[in-house]
Amino acid sequence: MGIVHHANYVRFLEEARVVWMDEHDRPYREYAAEGLHFATTAVELRYLRTSAFDDVLAITTWLEWVRGASLRMAYEIHRGGDLVARGATEHAMVDLSGRVRRIPPERRAVLLTRCG
Repeated sequence: MGIVHHANYVRFLEEARVVWMDEHDRPYREYAAEGLHFATTAVELRYLRTSAFDDVLAITTWLEWVRGASLRMAYEIHRGGDLVARGATEHAMVDLSGRVRRIPPERRAVLLTRCG
C-alpha cells in the first residue's frame, strides 16, 4: 500500500522509550543487567495521518508520571511539520520471573525529576 503499517508505530514507541531512558535516566541495558525490565502494560495510539516508506519521522517522548512500580511515557510522532500520531505507553517494573517490583528508590528519584 506504500504506507507504514499501523503495528510498526508500536515498535517506534518502544525504540523512542529506550532512547529516552538512555538520555534522561540510564541505559536500559543497565536495568536488564540487574534483572529488571519495564514490561508494557498498556499502549494507546491515535493515528492522525499516514506516513510512507521513506518518510523521516521525529518522535518527541516524555515521561508523564512515575509511581512505585510503574511509569507512563507519552509520544508525538511528526513528519516535517505534520503531527502523524500521538501515543502513550504504560510500564510496570518486573524481575526475570515476571513479578512486579518497585522501581529502585534512586532510579525513581531521578525519574521523578524528569516528569513533565
